Amino acid sequence: MRINLAEIKNHLRRQAAQSLAEVMVGVSIMGIMFVTLYGGMSSGFAVTQVTRENLRATQILLERVEGLRLYNWNQLVYSNWIPSTFTSYYYPMTASNESPGIAYNGTMAVRSAVLSPPSSYSDNMREVTVTVNWSSAGVPRSRTVTTYVSRNGVQNYIYSSIGR
Repeated sequence: MRINLAEIKNHLRRQAAQSLAEVMVGVSIMGIMFVTLYGGMSSGFAVTQVTRENLRATQILLERVEGLRLYNWNQLVYSNWIPSTFTSYYYPMTASNESPGIAYNGTMAVRSAVLSPPSSYSDNMREVTVTVNWSSAGVPRSRTVTTYVSRNGVQNYIYSSIGR
């Protein structure tokens, strides 16, 4: 059996040309896969960060609303015990040389409760609205919670039980 070298060279040239096209398609598919992979990872980290910031805002709102239980009716309605503005941070327990992170600027408003339909006890209720604002990656964000406080609420039970 004789081997024809000219035919082998022609065959190898044809295969090399097909291999170059296959390599280019393969490289482009791999490029798209890597861009998609890193884009997905970047998007996942961004969503996780926004979710953490939102959770911290919810914690701050809950802290302020739960703190309302410690005020009696006169402190809540007739005095300036409730601050109208406040600032909390993402990392509130940092050392003095560390950055506390994102600043959450909040407001608290105590208003007369507007009930629909009007009720005889609406003078004994107040509506408290707590709002927290912060900026995340240049995007302003805000969360709000509204609750009602009554004159004969749990704070009277707590304060009247202390003397017993």
